[in-house]
Amino acid sequence: MNEPHGIDVAPRELSDEERATYEWQMWVGDFGETGQQRLKGASVLVSRVGGVGGLVALELAAAGIGRLVVAHAGRTRPADLNRQLLMTHDNLGKERTPCIEASLKRLNPRLEVVAVPQNINEDNAAGLVEQVDIIVDCAPLFPERFAMNRQSVLQRKPMVECAMYEMEAYLTTFVPGQTPCLACLSPEEPAWWKRRFPVIGAVSGTVACMAAVETIKLITALGQPLLGRMLAIDLRHMTTRSLNLARDPACPVCASSRQAVD
Repeated sequence: MNEPHGIDVAPRELSDEERATYEWQMWVGDFGETGQQRLKGASVLVSRVGGVGGLVALELAAAGIGRLVVAHAGRTRPADLNRQLLMTHDNLGKERTPCIEASLKRLNPRLEVVAVPQNINEDNAAGLVEQVDIIVDCAPLFPERFAMNRQSVLQRKPMVECAMYEMEAYLTTFVPGQTPCLACLSPEEPAWWKRRFPVIGAVSGTVACMAAVETIKLITALGQPLLGRMLAIDLRHMTTRSLNLARDPACPVCASSRQAVD
């Protein structure tokens, strides 16, 4: 197995039950039992556990991640149920996080879940990011994304960035010191962005599964993650593009951090 992509994770020994559960997964080349042990030793923050983040969390739970910190405020609404697969009909009107935790634990009872009934903001981002090895950003609002990006850079922790709109999806990975950061691409919130947008649940699920794979790759050094590249997916026409991303030498978030490393 190659060296991890900037991730320092202490592998944890597997039980016989875990070896049986993940047997087929450990047959993957360059993964094996060492990769499974690294997953068990890893901790991931998923911000917004809805149409995208819920599937990210579910796939990571299924893969055998050791610890998930999931952050999402509010109560389940009928409009959530077309895409938020950790939500259930009998949870309508109730807080999301207990249902999220219960759904994840039903799939993987060995999983440690820290369910935070808050959205990410400038006040809580630092404390949540410091608990984990990797961030997966599934937030729909730019203030949340910017807060996580700043902490990703400050604490030098990778952030998998995934988003979707209607029939389009986008995925990249930011690794401090190696790649651009979110502020290099979007220094300010786009004027055109709005909170409510068209969503087909299967599109959310598509980019979510790919983001989970990207997270697993970062933890285990399996394959090549999207460093300095963004994958753009048009599911209406089933086409993909790989876009090269450039650092902004004047980025207000990561430029000074890069100079310190250099």
